[in-house]
Amino acid sequence: MKAITIHQPWATLIALGEKRFETRGWATKYRGPIAIHAAKHIDREVCKNPKIASTLWEHGYHLPDDLPTGAVVAICSLTDCLKVEHAHIKEKGALLSSPGRLTTIKDNEFDFGYYDDGK
Repeated sequence: MKAITIHQPWATLIALGEKRFETRGWATKYRGPIAIHAAKHIDREVCKNPKIASTLWEHGYHLPDDLPTGAVVAICSLTDCLKVEHAHIKEKGALLSSPGRLTTIKDNEFDFGYYDDGK
Protein backbone atom coordinates (compact mmCIF):
# COMPACT_ATOMS: atom_id res chain seq x y z
CA MET A 1 0.00 0.00 0.00
CA LYS A 2 1.19 3.50 -0.75
CA ALA A 3 1.56 6.01 2.08
CA ILE A 4 2.00 9.73 2.52
CA THR A 5 3.68 11.31 5.53
CA ILE A 6 1.93 14.38 6.87
CA HIS A 7 2.96 16.55 9.81
CA GLN A 8 0.70 16.95 12.80
CA PRO A 9 -1.93 18.32 13.35
CA TRP A 10 -2.89 17.87 9.68
CA ALA A 11 -2.57 14.07 9.72
CA THR A 12 -5.02 13.82 12.61
CA LEU A 13 -7.41 16.33 11.01
CA ILE A 14 -7.47 14.07 7.94
CA ALA A 15 -7.97 10.95 10.08
CA LEU A 16 -10.89 12.63 11.86
CA GLY A 17 -12.54 13.57 8.55
CA GLU A 18 -12.14 17.28 9.31
CA LYS A 19 -9.67 17.82 6.43
CA ARG A 20 -10.40 16.25 3.04
CA PHE A 21 -7.78 17.88 0.82
CA GLU A 22 -3.99 17.76 1.11
CA THR A 23 -2.02 20.18 -1.04
CA ARG A 24 1.37 19.42 -2.52
CA GLY A 25 3.59 21.02 -5.13
CA TRP A 26 3.54 17.85 -7.24
CA ALA A 27 0.85 15.75 -8.87
CA THR A 28 0.39 11.98 -8.82
CA LYS A 29 -1.36 9.62 -11.20
CA TYR A 30 -1.96 7.14 -8.38
CA ARG A 31 -5.57 6.54 -7.33
CA GLY A 32 -6.65 4.14 -4.62
CA PRO A 33 -6.08 3.39 -0.95
CA ILE A 34 -3.38 5.39 0.77
CA ALA A 35 -2.10 5.27 4.34
CA ILE A 36 -1.88 8.56 6.21
CA HIS A 37 1.34 8.44 8.21
CA ALA A 38 1.72 11.01 10.98
CA ALA A 39 5.26 12.39 10.94
CA LYS A 40 7.20 12.71 14.16
CA HIS A 41 7.05 16.49 13.75
CA ILE A 42 4.21 18.42 15.42
CA ASP A 43 3.73 22.02 14.33
CA ARG A 44 3.02 23.43 17.78
CA GLU A 45 2.40 26.96 16.49
CA VAL A 46 -0.32 25.74 14.12
CA CYS A 47 -1.89 23.82 17.03
CA LYS A 48 -2.49 27.22 18.67
CA ASN A 49 -4.73 28.32 15.77
CA PRO A 50 -8.19 28.67 17.40
CA LYS A 51 -10.04 26.75 14.67
CA ILE A 52 -7.55 23.90 14.69
CA ALA A 53 -7.30 23.82 18.49
CA SER A 54 -11.09 23.80 18.95
CA THR A 55 -11.57 21.08 16.33
CA LEU A 56 -8.92 18.88 17.94
CA TRP A 57 -10.38 19.61 21.40
CA GLU A 58 -13.82 18.43 20.22
CA HIS A 59 -12.22 15.09 19.33
CA GLY A 60 -10.34 14.70 22.63
CA TYR A 61 -6.92 16.06 21.65
CA HIS A 62 -6.27 18.71 24.29
CA LEU A 63 -2.51 19.20 23.91
CA PRO A 64 -0.18 18.88 20.94
CA ASP A 65 1.52 15.98 22.73
CA ASP A 66 -1.81 14.08 22.59
CA LEU A 67 -1.41 13.76 18.81
CA PRO A 68 0.02 10.46 17.55
CA THR A 69 3.36 10.63 15.76
CA GLY A 70 5.43 8.17 13.77
CA ALA A 71 2.41 5.99 13.00
CA VAL A 72 -0.27 5.36 10.41
CA VAL A 73 -3.38 7.17 11.65
CA ALA A 74 -5.81 6.47 8.80
CA ILE A 75 -6.38 4.70 5.52
CA CYS A 76 -7.98 6.97 2.94
CA SER A 77 -8.87 6.79 -0.70
CA LEU A 78 -7.00 9.05 -3.12
CA THR A 79 -9.65 9.77 -5.74
CA ASP A 80 -8.36 12.76 -7.69
CA CYS A 81 -5.51 15.21 -8.05
CA LEU A 82 -6.70 18.80 -8.44
CA LYS A 83 -4.83 22.03 -9.10
CA VAL A 84 -5.37 25.23 -7.10
CA GLU A 85 -6.43 27.66 -9.80
CA HIS A 86 -7.30 30.68 -7.74
CA ALA A 87 -7.02 31.33 -4.02
CA HIS A 88 -8.86 34.20 -2.34
CA ILE A 89 -7.24 35.07 0.96
CA LYS A 90 -9.69 37.84 1.90
CA GLU A 91 -12.76 35.85 0.88
CA LYS A 92 -11.27 32.71 2.46
CA GLY A 93 -11.75 30.32 -0.39
CA ALA A 94 -9.97 28.54 -3.22
CA LEU A 95 -10.99 27.05 -6.53
CA LEU A 96 -9.53 23.65 -7.43
CA SER A 97 -9.75 22.19 -10.91
CA SER A 98 -9.17 19.04 -12.88
CA PRO A 99 -10.46 18.31 -16.40
CA GLY A 100 -14.23 18.64 -16.27
CA ARG A 101 -14.38 19.39 -12.55
CA LEU A 102 -14.29 22.45 -10.31
CA THR A 103 -14.28 22.27 -6.51
CA THR A 104 -14.65 25.22 -4.15
CA ILE A 105 -12.75 25.11 -0.87
CA LYS A 106 -13.94 27.30 2.00
CA ASP A 107 -14.57 27.47 5.74
CA ASN A 108 -12.56 25.04 7.92
CA GLU A 109 -11.26 23.14 4.90
CA PHE A 110 -9.63 26.35 3.63
CA ASP A 111 -8.29 27.18 7.11
CA PHE A 112 -6.83 23.67 7.47
CA GLY A 113 -4.93 23.78 4.17
CA TYR A 114 -2.30 25.61 2.15
CA TYR A 115 -3.95 26.79 -1.04
CA ASP A 116 -1.40 28.81 -2.99
CA ASP A 117 -2.08 29.08 -6.71
CA GLY A 118 -0.54 26.20 -8.63
CA LYS A 119 -0.45 23.70 -5.75
